[in-house]
This record gives sequence, C-alpha cells and structure tokens, in this order.
Amino acid sequence: MNENMNIPEPSNFIEDVIVDDLRSGKHDKIITRFPPEPNGYLHIGHAKAICINFGIKEKFGGECNLRFDDTNPVKEDVEYMESIKEDIRWLGFEWDRELHASDYFGQMYECAVKLIKDGKAYVCDLSADEIRATRGTLTEPGKESPYRNRNVEENLDLFARMRAGEFADGEKVLRAKIDMSSPNINMRDPVIYRICHAEHPHTGREWVIYPMYDFAHPLEDAIEGITHSLCSLEFENHRPLYDWVTENCGFDPRPRQIEFARLNLTHTVMSKRFLKRLVDEKVVDGWNDPRLSTLSGIRERGYPPEAVRDFCGRIGVAKADSVVDIAMLEHCVREYLNEHATRAMAVLRPLKVIVDNYPEDASEDAVIENNPRDPGAGTHTATFSRELWIERDDFALDPPPRYFRLKPDGTVRLKGAYVVKYKSCELSADGTPEVVHVEYIPGTKSGEEGAAVKVKGTIHWVNARDCADAEMFMYDYLIEDGEGDYMDRLNPDSLTVLSGKVERFAADAPEGERFQFLREGYFVSKGNGRFGSIVALKDGFKG
Repeated sequence: MNENMNIPEPSNFIEDVIVDDLRSGKHDKIITRFPPEPNGYLHIGHAKAICINFGIKEKFGGECNLRFDDTNPVKEDVEYMESIKEDIRWLGFEWDRELHASDYFGQMYECAVKLIKDGKAYVCDLSADEIRATRGTLTEPGKESPYRNRNVEENLDLFARMRAGEFADGEKVLRAKIDMSSPNINMRDPVIYRICHAEHPHTGREWVIYPMYDFAHPLEDAIEGITHSLCSLEFENHRPLYDWVTENCGFDPRPRQIEFARLNLTHTVMSKRFLKRLVDEKVVDGWNDPRLSTLSGIRERGYPPEAVRDFCGRIGVAKADSVVDIAMLEHCVREYLNEHATRAMAVLRPLKVIVDNYPEDASEDAVIENNPRDPGAGTHTATFSRELWIERDDFALDPPPRYFRLKPDGTVRLKGAYVVKYKSCELSADGTPEVVHVEYIPGTKSGEEGAAVKVKGTIHWVNARDCADAEMFMYDYLIEDGEGDYMDRLNPDSLTVLSGKVERFAADAPEGERFQFLREGYFVSKGNGRFGSIVALKDGFKG
C-alpha cells in the first residue's frame, strides 16, 4: 500500500481502478492521453473524452499527453491538428507532451519485425475483399490465408521490400498470426500494416507502409508509459488485441485499456465523416458553423467552456451507451449565462410605438440592471423618449385570452420606464399594424415613489432615436430526431436572419461578449451590430 500518497476518493468506475492502482503501489503517477486522429474537427462527443483524460490528470496530479494518431496520411491535415489544440485549450486544459503516432514509426516497424521473427506475423497477398471474405462470422470460424505459413526469412524479405516501396497499394499487407477460429473476430489474423504511397503531413515521403490503428495504438501507449488507456465503448472488443500487441512486442509494464460509454446527444451528429460531408457540400458555413456539434461550432455559437465542462461532469462516466437529451447541455449553458451574461434590451421584430403625450424633444433615463444575479454588476441607462420600438408579438389588435401585453383598452409597463395605455393603431394596406400610439401615465415610472401601479404585463423596448440596427442570426437544431439518413432530416429552418434593434452599448460590444436580451434569450456578439442566438430563456430540461 502506498500509504504516503494523498489519494482523492474515486467518483466513477475508472477512478476506482486508478485509486486501487495507486494504493497498491502499482503506479506512483497516473499518465493518460487524448489521442485524436487529425482527420476533422473535434465535436461535443470528444469533449467528454477530453474532460475524462485531462480531469484525471488534474484530480490525481498526473500527466496527460496530446497525441495525434496520424497513421492514415490520406485523411490527415495540419489544419485539423491546430484546431484540436485550440479546442483543448478553449476547454481549459493543457497537455504535458505533444506527440504524434508517427514519432514511433521506426519503433513500430521494429516491433513488426520482432513479431515476424517470433513467427507471429506474416506477409499476406490477399486483397482487402478476400481477407474480409475469409474472416468468418460470429458463428463460423475464418479460413486461413494460403500465405499464412510462409517462413520467417521470406516474410522478413517481403516486409523489407514493402518498406522499400517495391509493391503497389493493396498488393500486400502484414497480418498478425493469432487464431482464425477465435470467437473474437478482431483476433482472426488482423492486418497490422498496409501499403500507402501518400505524403504524410508529419513524415513526408519517408514511409510507404503504415501501421493499422489496432497495432499502432497499443504500441503508442506502451512507448509513452501510459498507465490507463481510456477509450469509448466501441473498442471493448478490441481490448484482447490491444493486450496481445503489447505483450507479444515485449512491453512490461503494459498499459491497461478501460472503456467508457460514448456521448450520444439528441439533435446531434457524432460523426466526423458526416460533419465533413456537411462542410464539403456547403450545407453549413464551415467547420465552425454555430449549428454544428463541433467544438469550434459551439464556441462560435457562444457556449461558455465552463458550461461544457459542467455538462460533461453531470452526465458522468458510465459503462453502457445511452442518449442524452440536448436540453441538458442547454440547461448547463443557460445556468452559466444566467449568472454571468449582461442584460440588455433588443427587439427582434420591431414595431414602432409613439407616446403621443410625451414631448417630442424630451428624453429621460430608465435604469436597467446589468445582472440581477450579481449585485456587483451595476446598472446601465436606456433613454426613454417619444418614439420607441417594441417587439411585434407584444402587441395584438385581437388578443387571445390571458394576453397581458399591449392591446386595445389595455395598459402595460415598459421595462424600467412608464406604464402606457393604448390609444390607436395605424395599419398597412394588408391590415398589419405599422405604428401603435399610446399615452404614458405620469407618476408611474419604475423606481420612483408612488410608481407601484399594478399592471399584469411588462414588455421591453428600445429608443428609436438612439438604438442601433442589429442583424440577428437565430439558430435552431440542424438535424431533426428520427430514423434514416441524416441528409433527409436536415432542418430547412435551422438558420433565420432577422433585422432588429438593440441598445447601442450592446451593438458596440466586442465580438464574443454574451448578453441576455430581456425576454428574448441569450445572444453572443459577432461584432458590428451582429448577434447570434445561444440558447432560449425557457428551460426545456426536466432533470
């Protein structure tokens, strides 16, 4: 027992293993890794893996490496590597070492040579389709390759010639020699090296053979001294092969693979392949489109990283896959913004209001709290005058029952200002209200003595004289829930652009500043009077 260590209490089954290993003295330092393949941008599902791996580093005082799993040069790009680093740092984490799978290509090659010399790997001439056809099924064993019993010298010669570039892509592969009748299909002589004459973003043209993921990944972990290799549940059936590789390549101690449930979220696609299709076919405006589940997309949407980390903490670490309602993520975002976002008034669909009995040249300040949740946030002033803009939905000539906004024969309070009563309405040719005339009731201004006039409704407004024009990007879910192809479930109304009005101080805010537009929702500044919706005010999460 490592009694001198101050070991935190575990909070999930992965940490149970880690605590046992620390207390037993098996490890004195925990080393994890986050190993993305740089073939696309990270999405919200990766945030869970990031939080687990880097969270364990923080909790147990260990290390966490960032390792780019760059074993497939055809799909990988430096652009993706840079975006991955930006995403991790945005979430608030920092890696101990930045590494590449390609850093170990020489060592991996020597491990493959060792397997050949030990009679545990052979060069196979079967095509990919032929290998697939002879692999067998869950109930039937596979068929041995006719090249399985090549002798060691021939295999070494052929593998060296593969390395030298003598053969075309797909002409030969190197396979592990394990058990073609294994109940685990992954153990039926899996391919561990293939030929690929393509330029690699990290090693250039140095290599024309590349290790397969199931061979490379355990070796990378073992070489780096990873103690616990944490991965999603789809790799559970690959664990016997993971252990076989590290054991037969002579590593001791060896890393331990532990699987956890991946994150599945409603209205969201967790597939880099499909996300890339949306980008390539210009369904969306790049990888950082706010409607996407990419981390760069939700960052552009205005989601705070603190809320994403909170969400990952709340969903926990489970052993079984499940689907999480996106309303839970939105709830975490809303909770954070409610505490931190500045309040402002904005009108998304403007309707002109004229206060007939207010002097044309007069104006006065209305005091608006910047954030009632934060006493230290202070206030700002909005200028009240004769001509205002209100939300079009806040007026109805023929209101439904229990409508407590502006209506004929009704009164309503203007936020931070006066109670007003309806006088008349100017209509367009098609009968749509164009200008509403009201009168204010003196002595009813918010905050003034005697102003406590009882009205059932309070609406927001902006001063037509000094407000700013605003372009409002309203985002809805890109993918509708259901069955079938994602492309058939694209929401045609996932983006709506409105021409609204906003208090000028908000329009002048720097890009990235977040606001709660009173009674409208949470928005992020895109700069120059442009705003994107983050999340609605109404919380749909039932947790």
